Amino acid sequence: MSGAPAKSATPHSSKMKKDESFLGKLGGTLVRKKKSKEVSNLQEEGKNAINAPMLTSGADIHPEDTLMDENAERNMLDPTSRENPKFKDLLRVLIDWINNELEEDRIIVKDLEEDCYDGQVLQKLFEKLSGRKLNVAEVTQSEIGQKQKLQTVLEAVNQLLRPHGWSIEWSVDSIHSKNLVAIVYVLVALAMHYSAPIRLPEHVSVQVVVVKKREGILQTSLVTKELTTTTEDAFDTLLDHAPDKLNVVKKSLITFVNKHLNKLNLEVTELDSQFADGVYLVLLMGLLEDYFVPLYNFFLTPENFEQKVHNVAFAFELMQDGGLNKPKARPEDVVNLNLKSTLRVLYNLFTNYKTTE
Repeated sequence: MSGAPAKSATPHSSKMKKDESFLGKLGGTLVRKKKSKEVSNLQEEGKNAINAPMLTSGADIHPEDTLMDENAERNMLDPTSRENPKFKDLLRVLIDWINNELEEDRIIVKDLEEDCYDGQVLQKLFEKLSGRKLNVAEVTQSEIGQKQKLQTVLEAVNQLLRPHGWSIEWSVDSIHSKNLVAIVYVLVALAMHYSAPIRLPEHVSVQVVVVKKREGILQTSLVTKELTTTTEDAFDTLLDHAPDKLNVVKKSLITFVNKHLNKLNLEVTELDSQFADGVYLVLLMGLLEDYFVPLYNFFLTPENFEQKVHNVAFAFELMQDGGLNKPKARPEDVVNLNLKSTLRVLYNLFTNYKTTE
């Protein structure tokens, strides 16, 4: 969104005395000032944690992160998982989705950890999706205020999701401590619950470093966390398990689109390829809504990938202008000849305009 100021997500910071400089926050609990001997012990404990034989991932554990109470536990994303292409794609899809949803609020998210930890973005997103206004302060700079806002927001999220069988994999402390896995969990849950018009990458898993303190010793291990499973729907099932029924659906859709495109002396025989440049989609929307689409709004003979994506995205805008929900498929998927994506778009048109002459 051009011209929109980005949301500032600078963490709250406070001055610390010299002998407190090694101490940090763990799970949001502020640690009291330690005597010099305790600070020395802490340094040793942190060094042992970094060199622990169980930890082979190279996770970045700092001494100030390892001051833990007995039986306490902390989770950190393994650095290797952070660079996983599917995980990075998931982050990109979620960021694009949030920015699209919150465009009217002039909020721009660039980094989920830095922009979601204080509760402001989660509040606005939940309010937009649910249509509910939460009773929270608009601006909260203090850590206490941020956590109070998070508490209110997450309580509302949990009340919404828990009855539908969602496992609550997040908390106030984990979100506020910028635990990326917890942040992604809550965003994926909201996206799926509200049937967001996005295509989440399937079967995205990450490795999480779990640090536990038992009998004064830090123990580390790796745990696999599954962030997304499959998003199989009716068309996935048709493609994978009932190709005979798929052909029936395709014939019905071809009959439907040709009924209208024939008015322009156009005809479709291949659904997946002939809609890939977006031209027929744009023209079809004009026919269905009974208006002429000015030729300067789209590329009648697109010459490259970007122009095709522009056309499909423009067709999606026309669909929304006609009162349809934003298609779940991405314009890029249609351009890339993804049959399921194209079928989803056309089937949505079929169900809404099948009685249109």
